[in-house]
Amino acid sequence: MNLFDTIEKQTILPEKYRSLSNGQLENIVRRVKGTFGDKLYIPGHHYQKDEVIQFADSTGDSLKLAQFCAQNTRAEFIVFCGVHFMAETADILTTKNQKVYLPDMRAGCSMADMANIHQTERGWELLTERFGETILPLTYVNSTAAIKSFVGEHGGATVTSSNAEEVVKWALQQKERILFLPDQHLGRNTAYKLGIALDEMAVWDPIQHRLEFDGGNEQIKVILWKGHCSVHENFTVRNIEDIRKNRPEMKIIVHPECRREVVERSDMDGSTNDIIQAIEKSKPGSQWAIGTEMNLVNRLIQSHPDKQIVSLNPHMCPCMTMNRIDLMHLAWNLEMLEKGEPINQIKVDDQIAAGAKQALARMLVIK
Repeated sequence: MNLFDTIEKQTILPEKYRSLSNGQLENIVRRVKGTFGDKLYIPGHHYQKDEVIQFADSTGDSLKLAQFCAQNTRAEFIVFCGVHFMAETADILTTKNQKVYLPDMRAGCSMADMANIHQTERGWELLTERFGETILPLTYVNSTAAIKSFVGEHGGATVTSSNAEEVVKWALQQKERILFLPDQHLGRNTAYKLGIALDEMAVWDPIQHRLEFDGGNEQIKVILWKGHCSVHENFTVRNIEDIRKNRPEMKIIVHPECRREVVERSDMDGSTNDIIQAIEKSKPGSQWAIGTEMNLVNRLIQSHPDKQIVSLNPHMCPCMTMNRIDLMHLAWNLEMLEKGEPINQIKVDDQIAAGAKQALARMLVIK
C-alpha cells in the first residue's frame, strides 16, 4: 500500500457512521470510554463543537492540553480533539509508551500551513545573509513540529498567546532582532505592547522570498512572517464601528491574532483563556462583543445567560478545520481503537521531536 492509499484509508469516514443517529454515536463513545477507563484520555480544544467537547476529559488551549497529556502518564491512548499541530505537540511531550490519535486527519490549521520547513530554511538563509547572526527565531505553537524543531535547533523558543510578551522580551535580550513565525498579527501586537514601533517591524514574504520594509536594516527589530489566522483576520474595524454605534455600552474583547487596527480599537485583547476568564469574572448584566472563534463564543453565550454576549462579527463561521472533528469521526476513531485496529496515529520523527522539545522547553522556563 502506498502513501496515498494509507492517507485515503485513514481519512474517509465509513458510510456506517453517517447512518447512525447522534444518540447511537454517543453510545459508542460512552461504551469505549467505559471500556478503556484511565487508559484512554480525550483532550478537547476550546474551539471544538459541543457534540465533541461533551466527551472531553480536559478542555483548554493547544499547549495546555498537550501539557495535560504529558502529565497524564496513566493514559496509553490519547485521542486529541483539536487539529494536527496540537496532536503533534502532544506526541512530542508524551512518552514512547503513549500513542496519540487524531479523529480526522483533515483537521489541519491554515495558519500553520503558511510556514513550511522549506520556506523557513530558505527564508532563514536569505535573512542571515542580510542580517548575519543577529536574529533569533520564535514560533507560535500554532506551527508544525518541523518548524518548532527548526526554531529549537537555532536557539529559539515557542510562544503562546498567553506568554508571547514574556518570550519576545526574553528573545530580544538574546539577539538584536527576532523572526516571528507564522502569525504576523500576534507578533505585531505583542511587539507593539513591548514598545517596539510599527516602523521597526518588517514583514517576510515566504512566497516572494523578500522583505517588505522601506527603511534600513539597522532599524528593524522584528521580522514578521507573512501568515495569519483565517478566522481572526475576519474581524474588522467596520465590525467595531458597528458595535460602537449600535451597542455603545458593550465592551469589545478580541484575540491578539486579530489585525493590529482591530486590537487597537478594542477595549481588551487576550488569549483564549484570558477571554474566558474576563467573561467569567465580569458582573451579571455586563455586555460583551467577542472577537474569536464562533464555537467558543456560542459556548460562552450558553454558559453565561446573565450576560449579554455577541460575536464581534455577526456573520462569523466556526473554524472550518477545527470542525472536521465531529461526533462521527470521534466514534469511528474510538471504535477502531476498541477493535485493536487503531487509525490516524500522529507520530513525530524522533529527530524533529528532539529539536521541538528544545523550543518548548525554553518557553516553559521563561518567567
